[in-house]
Amino acid sequence: MALAIRSSLRAAAMGRKAFRAAPMRVAPVQRVRAVTTASAEITAYSVEEKGPKDSLEYRMFFKQGAKEVSCWHEIPLFAGDGHLHYICEIPKETSAKMEVATDEPCTPIKQDVKKGKLRFYPYNINWNYGMLPQTWEDPGHTDATLQAAGDNDPVDVVEIGAATAKRGGVYKVKPVGVLAMIDDGELDWKVIAISADDPKAALCNDVEDVEKHFPGEIQKVLEWFRDYKIPDGKPANKFGYDNKCMNKEFTMNVIKETHEAYVKLKSGARANSEELSLI
Repeated sequence: MALAIRSSLRAAAMGRKAFRAAPMRVAPVQRVRAVTTASAEITAYSVEEKGPKDSLEYRMFFKQGAKEVSCWHEIPLFAGDGHLHYICEIPKETSAKMEVATDEPCTPIKQDVKKGKLRFYPYNINWNYGMLPQTWEDPGHTDATLQAAGDNDPVDVVEIGAATAKRGGVYKVKPVGVLAMIDDGELDWKVIAISADDPKAALCNDVEDVEKHFPGEIQKVLEWFRDYKIPDGKPANKFGYDNKCMNKEFTMNVIKETHEAYVKLKSGARANSEELSLI
């Protein structure tokens, strides 16, 4: 009888241990799910193309549901968790110089025009290229250090991730640095960023990380934008700060200042003397 009782107690104890151990077997699976990264593309926005492609009339308009929206004015700049929204105008390895038409209602994407003809780069751009919404480089403000005024456009983004973005796609990116390009005397910031869902995004938090995980890439960006006008007989573009890519802190200050300039323009605190579309 005593032997049977001891056997029953041992079995019960083993049962309790097995019950307590069960949650430990599923914990690793839950941790894996917790770090899963969502896509960086913002699918709340869609695009509608109007006019023949590869024509002066072509436009790409943005929509949120059934409503037509301005990608410059109605897509927020800040995306949370240190990320920004950016709109891809020119996917990597293409040459058509597409840009947001800041002087047209609803600010669609169109192809730039030069001497009445559609404009193309002399060779493909090697990165996804676009703009930050709700930013503006004020041509009425001269940078005290660089002695150059803004170029009257939103801030540009060079996205260095591995994937090819879609023209008109809205994405979350992590800004990591900025180049101060001087184009024909105008200040034209080039923010270096990486898509939030790129495999190397978590590794890149500042300029030195980009140099480590994308060795030589920033120099390639600088040289591309320095030289792309030379085949058309124009001089090379210049860069401030001795051609240095400025760090993340500096980059965020540039973004903050250009966002504040945009807010003043949009609110009417700064006169819209450039006749930009504010709708």
